[in-house]
Amino acid sequence: MLVVDDQPLFRAGLVALLNAAAGMTVVGEAADGDTAVRLAESSGPDVVLMDVRMPRMTGFAALERIVASGSPARVLILTTSDLDEHVCEALRLGAAGFVLKESEPARLLAAITAVACGEMQFSPAVMRRLVAAYLRADAAATPSSLPGLGELTGREREVLRLVGTGITNADIAARLTVTEGTVKTHLNRVMTKLRLTSRAQAVVTAYESGLVTPQLVARTA
Repeated sequence: MLVVDDQPLFRAGLVALLNAAAGMTVVGEAADGDTAVRLAESSGPDVVLMDVRMPRMTGFAALERIVASGSPARVLILTTSDLDEHVCEALRLGAAGFVLKESEPARLLAAITAVACGEMQFSPAVMRRLVAAYLRADAAATPSSLPGLGELTGREREVLRLVGTGITNADIAARLTVTEGTVKTHLNRVMTKLRLTSRAQAVVTAYESGLVTPQLVARTA
């Protein structure tokens, strides 16, 4: 894990939290994006926890550089702002997730674990903003325009609904009393049937289909 934040006290708190968590080890710290890019290459972290507003190089610029370098590190954006343009920019540049600094420690740790396992991860609050922005940009989309939705089994629809609320595969598995492997299998089938290429698209589809509403996501936040 590489922790990148320009606020020393906040960064120290994150490092202490992560080093105390089972299975997590901080391999480096950075106070700016330029240093983050260099450390991402030299220390080989699985996940980079990246602030947005920093001196010398912003978190988004550092994210773009890390992705362009071909690094296997997955970048989880951590910020105080959930502005629509920030969420969309993070997705465009290849972020694996976007979590607010106000999140509870347990939610942050769950997000890091999910990202390390190859999942996309957004807090419920961020997920609401992302979907709202998407639907504003594509107001013509309707449930009837979603090919393949009728091909989903009942369990696959339930998995899609839960993915749409922004929770992790582990949380979905717990709610459905199945293994994470089973959840991944159902989700892969959903993605294939609906011709989706990312978890973010699956979330948007859950909203467009009416399986998820902003009120439902608010109750899971």
